[in-house]
Amino acid sequence: MPVPHVALAVLIAAIWGFNFVVIRLGLDAFPPLLFNGLRFVVASLPFLLFFRSPGVPWRWVIGVGLVLGVMKFSLLFLAMAWGMPAGLASVVMQAQALFSVVFAALLLGERPGQMQWVGLAIAAFGLIVIATDMEGNVGLIAFLTLIAAAACWGLANIMTRRAAAPKPLAFMIWVSAVPPLPMFGLSWIFEGPDAMAAAFAGLELRGLLAVLYIGLLSTTACFAGWSLLLRQHTASLVAPFTLLVPVFGLLSAWAVLDEMPSTIKLGGAALILFGLLVNAGLLKRLLRQPARV
Repeated sequence: MPVPHVALAVLIAAIWGFNFVVIRLGLDAFPPLLFNGLRFVVASLPFLLFFRSPGVPWRWVIGVGLVLGVMKFSLLFLAMAWGMPAGLASVVMQAQALFSVVFAALLLGERPGQMQWVGLAIAAFGLIVIATDMEGNVGLIAFLTLIAAAACWGLANIMTRRAAAPKPLAFMIWVSAVPPLPMFGLSWIFEGPDAMAAAFAGLELRGLLAVLYIGLLSTTACFAGWSLLLRQHTASLVAPFTLLVPVFGLLSAWAVLDEMPSTIKLGGAALILFGLLVNAGLLKRLLRQPARV
């Protein structure tokens, strides 16, 4: 992979990792459901005129929009609003890889190899380790909500694969157009019109920047860059860069929010990342790589 493409992949991973810090800051300005709706308004409406068609049947656009946009991101925002630390959230959300493999086996008939199951078991044990160190009922509820978000992400991955969109960016733009109306309706019902009005009345620059970062940079721009990389290189070469996302997530949460997970949580996070390395076959490839002198 050329150096500029490597730099782009690392930059995208860094933006996605820092995304969790931005979500944490944005939740100080908006209720979580309203925040999620605004994010997808910014990610979709400015671009719909340039992408007239998603290129796939509408059932896939609506399905992925509901599972990924409404369910996954609402659960993620709610988990963080209920106390899930940003850095730890960036690690736990990588459990989507586990759910993707499981759903692929159940729904697509794919059969993971032995080492994939070993990697999944290691990562699952890491999640259990983190769960044992969650403080109080609120902490555990936030953690379980985040696991549900990761499961929705895994299901959305399978649906996206089945959709097989010929133009991934156009597909993502139209998928992003699905959540706003449902999210605003859910916010009106559960968060209330007073909370929505108060958020807009007290809107500050930090809240506006959070919406723009998540909607334009993290969603639209990064997905465009990621699609470019996948067109130029194999998925097995590009996908491992996502393992940098929790690294940047933990580092940025420590630098900006002064978050320092406990030793037990860090151990669980390390197990998750190690399990994902095993599942992706990267560890086996590294061990087989001949030494250079």
